[in-house]
Amino acid sequence: MKVRHNLRDVARQAEVSVTTVSRYLNGTLDLPAGTRGRIDAAVTRLGYAPNLQARRLSLGRSDSIALVLPDIANPFFSRLAAAIAARAEEAGKMVTLHATMNRPEREAAAIDLAVRNMADGLILVTTDPPPEAVLHRLARVVILDEDVAADAPRVLCDNRQGGELAGRHLWAAGHRRIGYIGGREDLASTAARLEGLREGMGGIAPVSIHADVHAKASGRHLALRFLARRAGETALFVGSDELCVGVLEVFRERGIRVPEDLSLISFDDVRSLHLFAPAITAITQPVEDLGRCAVDLLLQGDWDDPAFRGTTRRLPVHLTERASVRCIGQQETDTDPNKEKRS
Repeated sequence: MKVRHNLRDVARQAEVSVTTVSRYLNGTLDLPAGTRGRIDAAVTRLGYAPNLQARRLSLGRSDSIALVLPDIANPFFSRLAAAIAARAEEAGKMVTLHATMNRPEREAAAIDLAVRNMADGLILVTTDPPPEAVLHRLARVVILDEDVAADAPRVLCDNRQGGELAGRHLWAAGHRRIGYIGGREDLASTAARLEGLREGMGGIAPVSIHADVHAKASGRHLALRFLARRAGETALFVGSDELCVGVLEVFRERGIRVPEDLSLISFDDVRSLHLFAPAITAITQPVEDLGRCAVDLLLQGDWDDPAFRGTTRRLPVHLTERASVRCIGQQETDTDPNKEKRS
């Protein structure tokens, strides 16, 4: 078996100290030509390969980014993680991934591990404000996706714009009674989407709001509740693709046809919604851009500027029209909700 030589072996052969060899190989010490020659010769003779991770840690960095997010089984988060990893690789960094299931104790443990591994920064996707004492253990922290209270810069999609685009599209199709199925009502994203939806509908609030976590099981539960309490809604705006899948499962079981019986718009567009029957109209998030922007902000931001922690990058979304919204009523003559405000 081949012997793996260490720094001490190189130092012994070159007749210098271990510290001298370490600093020379790290590029932090200039030596006379003779000493450099002896060290280089010893390295070549012994076939010494430096432990790059140990070297990085000795310099106070790891060339890694910690990514903490709720659930990699969710297609939105898996695509987000892939975008972050791709951009990090371009920047010469590796990504360590931690899935927390939105449990505070798992988030705290993941952040603690990032600190101990000397991660060069943390990208945090969470639905609850993390304790400031936890965040301050790392010099660079970027909040991604959900606008939680934290002393850190953040990267978000324009949730309000998404709601408004959905509202305008439904209004133009003649819909006036809208239901909403979305994430928890205490989330900033939910509030922003509802605000935008109301604005897009000319001031008309949703007839019904059903909220829970962004998961397929929640979509099923909320769809059953929606159908049991339905009050004349002709369209439904769903706050995520995961919820939408659960909703559509229930609709199929109950014989609810989309869009004949109920029009529908989803938010995210990370699943293959164009392959559904019918293809689902959606508010499309710029997932790859969100991931790239978070990495760039983390690595290139002016962290010596106190105002930088208040930075918010809000990326635009767009509506991808497919076949799940049916035109009804007076859409040809009344397509602009701003012409007729409702209370």
